[in-house]
Amino acid sequence: MKKFIILCVTCIVLYLIGDYLYYNQGIYIPTLKQEEVTTFVKNIGKEIYLKQEGQFKPFEIKGVNMGVGIPGHFATEYAITPKDYMRWFKSIQDMGANTIRVYTILSDDFYEAVYQYNKNNDNPLYIIHGLWVNDYVQNSHMDAYAPDFVDTFIKGGKDLIDIIHGKKKRSLGGGLGRILYKRDISPWVIGYILGVEWEDVTVAYTNHMQKDKNYYKGPYMYTTQEASPFEAMLARVGDELIAYESKRYGEQRLIAFSNWATTDPFDYDELVAEHFDKIAKIDVEQIQTTEVFISGTFASYHIYPSYPDYLSYEEDKTAYVDESGKMNTYRAYLKKINDYHTIPVIISEFGVPSSRGMAQRDRHTNRNQGKMSEADQAQALVACYEDIKAAGCAGSIVFTWQDEWFKGTWNTMHAVDLQKTAYWSDYQTSGQYFGLLSFDPGKVQSICYVDGDLSEWTEEDKVVQGEDLALSVKYDEKFIYLLAYKKGLSETDKLYIPIDTTPQSGSTNEEKSGLKFDRAADFILEINGRENSRVWVQERYEVLRAMFYGETHGINAYEEPPVKDSDVFKPIYMILQNGDLLSDERKEGEQQAEVYETGLLTYGHANPYKEGYNSLADFCFSEDYVEIKLPWQLLNFSNPSEMMIHDDYYEHYGVEDIRIKEMYLGIGTKYEAKPIAMEPLKLKAWHSRITYHERLKPAYFAMQKLWREEDK
Repeated sequence: MKKFIILCVTCIVLYLIGDYLYYNQGIYIPTLKQEEVTTFVKNIGKEIYLKQEGQFKPFEIKGVNMGVGIPGHFATEYAITPKDYMRWFKSIQDMGANTIRVYTILSDDFYEAVYQYNKNNDNPLYIIHGLWVNDYVQNSHMDAYAPDFVDTFIKGGKDLIDIIHGKKKRSLGGGLGRILYKRDISPWVIGYILGVEWEDVTVAYTNHMQKDKNYYKGPYMYTTQEASPFEAMLARVGDELIAYESKRYGEQRLIAFSNWATTDPFDYDELVAEHFDKIAKIDVEQIQTTEVFISGTFASYHIYPSYPDYLSYEEDKTAYVDESGKMNTYRAYLKKINDYHTIPVIISEFGVPSSRGMAQRDRHTNRNQGKMSEADQAQALVACYEDIKAAGCAGSIVFTWQDEWFKGTWNTMHAVDLQKTAYWSDYQTSGQYFGLLSFDPGKVQSICYVDGDLSEWTEEDKVVQGEDLALSVKYDEKFIYLLAYKKGLSETDKLYIPIDTTPQSGSTNEEKSGLKFDRAADFILEINGRENSRVWVQERYEVLRAMFYGETHGINAYEEPPVKDSDVFKPIYMILQNGDLLSDERKEGEQQAEVYETGLLTYGHANPYKEGYNSLADFCFSEDYVEIKLPWQLLNFSNPSEMMIHDDYYEHYGVEDIRIKEMYLGIGTKYEAKPIAMEPLKLKAWHSRITYHERLKPAYFAMQKLWREEDK
């Protein structure tokens, strides 16, 4: 009996050790020969071919990128359920897409959903899987040859290969424990995109520090004599991952290395390169493959129409006019990329956001990064896809499937609490609104639609009640809604709504108009016809001045700050990335970086379920009423889920937060003798208790029409 117990314990221990080594460490005994390696996808020339019905046939990748965020959760919480994925997969395939691209290793829910969706599907959704490199690694002291960089990169790739074959136990961190990936989805994974949008400084630093490592030769990949050290590192990573999958699983699939315009393979004029910080390039043509890699490679690029538009600054632009007679540097740049490569080119990210806020402007085609209505977004996506096709690319992947509340944008990140962005929808942040699928506040519908239908408003919403004037207010996770009443209101009348949020500053009068208020106001909402209505901010509380005065005027904002009770109110502007970057003749005090007036209000109706819908509409007249919606950040809320607003910039040298429990609002006209009375609105934080519902945007249906017509 004793020997039997020892034998049983020994067997259990050996099993646990073997299980750990096989599923956790990826250790295995190789048994496959090279001639047993197979593939169902490969490149032939500049096209991708997929094995279908026993034959390799041309396959255009028509894809959708999919992130990992949903409202109320950050990406690292992996909160999307299998039910969500299954519903989304069907919608994506109904749109006409054939591929989904994900960026990183996800929870087992994703792989389970892929398996369940595809296992009995004669027309499956294919997967292009990314391999992520975290921001710390890219923005630290390390070059790409540091063990924490390249070894971790390779280890992550081997984990990914084991995961898609359903043979891995792995922790995702964040207290999620170890996950068993047991579903083999490899029959539908057509390729890998290795890496991320590489930081140019990381590439340049690696090339500088590792000058003698500019060549790599392996059984599957090798570099040319002209390769850089960074390219040699990529070749090593690709080679080791191809070897791992070939020897362990007897399979190969397409490989690509992530790239974008910032590190494209081209040289530019010195002045253009200097102003765009074009200091590094990655050229995957310097990474070649051997005959034993039977799948092949493709060139992957993230290319957007708005930035960086290098070609706009070249002297001869005559070649950049498209068949419509319009300047189209986007199409020209795509063609330049495609013509350069000898392998298939996939534009693995393209898109525009349907946000109110804007970060970059596209001067030629008006496909801006932001300040695009949902209808504009739809037209822009179709135009981008047509440009990609005209350039001869082998496929493209729309960015992205769903809006993601937690995302940030460079020109709004200073203004919000980045630890709480998942709990509210910031319409000023363009990075949140690239999706084809919108998450709108409310379980079934939003509490208010600015459309002239006043049935949503009740007496409980009243904040100010006068004889001829009244004001009602409500709010949700995206907007503050206002309903202003003036007896006999016409569209030529002027209405003024003072708003007091912060006790730290504000003014009881406004310099130019002579308006007076019974308490210090921080903002003035002016309704002045369809074209000239806007929000004004007291100059002490202008975040653009506090954070970007050096960029916009060449002056330190903190040398002579506005006084706390200044009676000067200014339009609200937002800084843009681009502008006249090559001008060297600006003087101190003159406007330098480009800005646009984000406080200017757009007229129209914003009900997505009615004809004439304009998602950018801020206000709408209705007989004696005007209905308005304002995004939280426009009023300097950094985290409305906890009712946090900006504190005094000049006492803290930047943005710090304070919590408020109420704000004060009033309503009046320019010709009133008495100061406009302001009444309190109690504010209640919702914290993480958010509500939302899904809605497909017009861009979804535009791409559906385009792709379905192509498939006929």
